[in-house]
Amino acid sequence: MNESGGEARLSGEAALSVQVFPVREGRILLTRRGPDLPYAPGLWHAGVAGKVEPGEDVVTAALRESAEELGIEVSADDLRFVHVVHDGRGPRGWVHFFFLCHEWTGVPRNREPHKHDEIRWWSPDEPPVDMVDYCAAALRRILAGEVFSRRSG
Repeated sequence: MNESGGEARLSGEAALSVQVFPVREGRILLTRRGPDLPYAPGLWHAGVAGKVEPGEDVVTAALRESAEELGIEVSADDLRFVHVVHDGRGPRGWVHFFFLCHEWTGVPRNREPHKHDEIRWWSPDEPPVDMVDYCAAALRRILAGEVFSRRSG
């Protein structure tokens, strides 16, 4: 069963994604998706988010995406897995892996202005209301100490 009482289903191989919340002084870094993007335009999302490429594991993908999107170098030892979402939506479904990161090298900056129009530090207890739904739900569950959730529909 998922949050809404339905069953989360995946057909074939699910797509994998990684989401990283950089954390500094108790605040999390989020990015806002550009207004012209086909998926979730103008909504806030984890500071780092991206697909796992063929042949990659989720940690390698999180490190790569951190460098590509924010220009920060993160050590695998500095990533802390905190949540996974089994998401039955879409033609194949998704499995989203969430990480926290408290240490990195470099200054976070928007390295993909064609995808994101802003990055900003937020209190995790008071995230923006206009946030991508599954990311907002995962953040609430992370704060509650839950490591697994399911979605469908």
